[in-house]
Formats: sequence, C-alpha cells, structure tokens
Amino acid sequence: MFKSILLATALTTTLAGAAFAQADPGSYLAARQADFGNDYEAAARYYQQAVLADPSNPMLLEGTMAANLSLGNLDAAAPIADAMISLGIESQVANIVRSVQAGRTGNWVQIFEALEQDHSVGPLVDGLSQAWAHMGLGEVNKALMTFDEVIEAPGLRAYGLFHKAMALASVGDYEGAEEILSLSPEGGVRHNRRSAIALAQILSQLDRNSDAVALIDAVFGDRLDTRLIQMRAALEAGDTLPYDTVRSAADGLAEVYFMVGGALRGETPDGYTLLYVRAAQALRPNDTEILLTAANLLDDLGRYEMSNAAYAQVSPDDPAYMEAEIGRADALRKADRLEASIEVLQALSRLFPEEARIYATKGDVLRRMDKEAEANAAYTTALDLYAPDDPAIWFVRYTRAITYFMLDQWPEAEADFRAALAIRPEQPQVLNFLGYSLVERGEKLPEALDMIERAVAAQPDNGAIVDSLGWVYFQLGRYQDAVAPMERAASLEPVDPVINDHLGDVYWAVGREIEAQFQWNRALSFDPEEEEAIRIRRKLEVGLDAVLIEEGEDPIRVASDD
Repeated sequence: MFKSILLATALTTTLAGAAFAQADPGSYLAARQADFGNDYEAAARYYQQAVLADPSNPMLLEGTMAANLSLGNLDAAAPIADAMISLGIESQVANIVRSVQAGRTGNWVQIFEALEQDHSVGPLVDGLSQAWAHMGLGEVNKALMTFDEVIEAPGLRAYGLFHKAMALASVGDYEGAEEILSLSPEGGVRHNRRSAIALAQILSQLDRNSDAVALIDAVFGDRLDTRLIQMRAALEAGDTLPYDTVRSAADGLAEVYFMVGGALRGETPDGYTLLYVRAAQALRPNDTEILLTAANLLDDLGRYEMSNAAYAQVSPDDPAYMEAEIGRADALRKADRLEASIEVLQALSRLFPEEARIYATKGDVLRRMDKEAEANAAYTTALDLYAPDDPAIWFVRYTRAITYFMLDQWPEAEADFRAALAIRPEQPQVLNFLGYSLVERGEKLPEALDMIERAVAAQPDNGAIVDSLGWVYFQLGRYQDAVAPMERAASLEPVDPVINDHLGDVYWAVGREIEAQFQWNRALSFDPEEEEAIRIRRKLEVGLDAVLIEEGEDPIRVASDD
C-alpha cells in the first residue's frame, strides 16, 4: 500500500513537471539540483524564486512546499498547500500539510471537508485521521466506530487496534486500552517500542506495576536505554508512571504520521519518509522520539548540520540526552567539524564517565583526526567499560586494531583483529583488513587468502575487498588468477588510485605492458598519495621489474604458462 502511495505521488509530480517554468529556468534548475542533493534550504529558496515568476506552476509549488516541510517549517508550507488546493492542483503532500495544519489549529472539521472533496493521503492515514478528528470534536463514540472500520479493513488491523487503544487511554479508559494492547500477536497486537511503553504506562495507571516490569523485560530484555531503565526503576519502587504516549487528538494525529513514517522507512527514499516524520513533529514538537528520528533521517540524507541542530534540541534533563549528544557528535564528525565533535564528547564523558559508547565514539573521531595514539586510548577505555557480552565489542576491537596497525604495533593489532573475528567470524571488513595486512607483510599467506575469499563471498561488490583478493593472488605469484578479480575491482572502484595501480602491476606481471602503463597513468590521474605517485612515475619510466630490483626485491619472472 505504501509503495503504491509513493508511486502515485511520483506520477503526479512527473506530470506536473511538464509545466516547466520557462520564465526563470535558472532558479528552477538550481532548485532541482538542490533537491537531488537534499539541500532543503537552497531548494526552498530557489523554488520560491521560481514561483514568483510562475505562481501557478504545480511542480514549483509542490517543490517549495515539500522543501519547507522537510525543513520542519509548516508555517511556510501551509499557505502553499492552501493555494494549490484553491488552484485545483491535487497533491498528496499538500493534503498532508493541510491535515496537519488542521490538527495544529484544532480545525477538525477541515479534515472531514478535505476527504469529502477527495483530498486523500492514503487509506490508512485517511481512516485514522477521521477517527482522531472525531476525538478532537469530542465525538468519542463516532471515533471508536471509525477506528473499528480501520480495524476491519484488510491489512490495517494492527494499526487500527493500536490507535483505538490510544484513544481510549487519552480519555482515561485504561481498562479498555489495556484489553486491546494485551491481545496476542494472533489477535493483531505485536509490540514495538512505542506500544510497549504505552502499555507499561497504562498498567501502572491500573496499579499493576509488576505486570509493567514483566512487560518491559519481555519486550526489551537487557536492551534497556536510559528512559527504559528509569521507567523500570520507578515501577519497581512503586511509583505510578504518568500516561503521556497520546494525550490528545493532536497527539493521536501525530502518532498516525510517525507510525506511517516508521513503516515507510527502508521501503521508500529517506527524503519521502522525512515528510511524514516532519508532519508528526509539527503536531508534537516536544516528542523526543520523533525528534531523534528526524535527526537520524537527516543524518542518513547527508544533512549533517541539520541533524546536529535537531539533536541539539533534546534537553539535558531528557533521558535520551546522552543518545542525542552521541548522535550530534557523530553528525559533527561527518560534517568534518572534528574539534566540535570532540568538545561534545568531552562534555558528555564528564556527565556519564562510565558510558563506554562515549569513548568508542571519541575514538572514531580521533582516528579521523589521525590521532591514532589518543584514539587507541579512547578505545581501550571503552573496552574496559563494556560488559563482556556487549555486541558492540567486536567493532571496537576492530577499530582499536586499526590504530595499533597505524602505530606500527602489529602483534597488538593482529591480536585485536583476531579477537574481533572470534566474536564475528565472518565479518567481511575484519577478514579483509587482517587478510590484506598479512599479505602485505608476507605472512601466513594461505590463511590470508582464505580470509579474503570469505570476505569476497560475503561482499562480492565491494571493490576494496575484491582488490584484496587479486592482490593476494599477485603476492602468491598466481598472476593469471589475479587478473579477473583485479579487473572487477577496478570496474567497481574506477577512480581509486590504489586499485588502478594494482591492476597495472598485475598486467605487467602477465606481460601486458602497454595496458600496465595505461593503468599506472590512470592511477596518477586520481591523485594518489605522494609516495605512491613517485613510485608509479618510476614504474612508468623503467618498468615494474626495475623498480622491484631498486627496492631490493626479486623481479617478476613471467612464465608462458602462468
């Protein structure tokens, strides 16, 4: 259903695009380029400029509105949506914006009027929006009947049941809400984080704290974040948890859009999912989970400064503050604001000195800054703090091994690589790094070949790993065997200087000297490290065999049957 909604929207946009804004093509093209790069600030600005020249153009209006919604600026998006409807332009995004604006202002009648005029978002959103609109108007019985209609619709039972339970809880009918949320998976209720927290709160309101603790343990096990730890402790202490999952019709409508955004994630482009999450955020701006989801989506979209700003909105008093600050530090790292990232992590480590993830993240940033010794120390602190069975340990072992490798402490590096493999025996990145390192050192080559072959089997389209396979064949003197994987690696990573240099060496080894020179010249064109560039130029002057002799190595002897 969600995919069909997306396709319908894409088709509408494509057809609207036929009305290209000839009056200001520069702004239009700049807006489209910004759109493709998820640069919503620039897209909103350029689309707005283009709209001034062509104020009734459907595509320009849609682009302006969607960019503003992606920025979380509903106030700017709402009048555009109204204008599109007045012009008779059908747009799913405009329908979302108008629905959200109705919920924000309490104009619940507008939701019914829009649907009567066939301004639909989709069957699930339409049905639940009407039910919450009835709740907003105080028409509880009509709302429950509408929720029941959603429950009876094919494929929508679970969504309808959850929202009916939230509606009952919002008016204090905790018994009715508990009866629904305690249904079995076969009955239509399969708990996620949101529903489990709601049910725990409802059970506590019914003086059933022990049942709430059992629920948290059953759903989350030992994977408790700060909020869940605090909830569980309060329950065991006999405190009554406040019910705050959905307290009003506006909260309920926000939950509709947040739920759909969660269902869309991974199934549609992240930029499309962001529209639903921003809709939820407009209705419920102080919901931390919605805010963190928006921040995470922005990070995935490469909008690191926007992600940083979103994470920064989480209050230090919020149980999710540490999670948000770690996310913010990571966004700053990706934005190449490394000193700022370290400052965030330093402050966080003073607040949470026993939290391993802070030091692991700090190690990642320091490694990006080429401060391997400091990164190594941060990783060591993290490993000292992690529980022995924490699933994150393998990765920290792996990253600390890289710092040992860069510090030329090979025994320690190898020990950490092998410790990571003991936890994740088929992890391709670890297999590749350790296998490639052994090849470069000329050690344990049969084992190294086995590791790299397993890594390639796990990730056959990873150019760096396929390159490792070709290179180990080269190091073993299996030159003909090296050709195919090295050529594939170069096709997967066509502008990588190291891979093209390696392919040149392989071609030289099998007597294809003209092709070798071509590949070395390609490698030079892709800006290799200076030391490697000097070596490539020397190979172009005198050939690989002469360079090997100059380096004190044996030249390659090519047999006709190699």
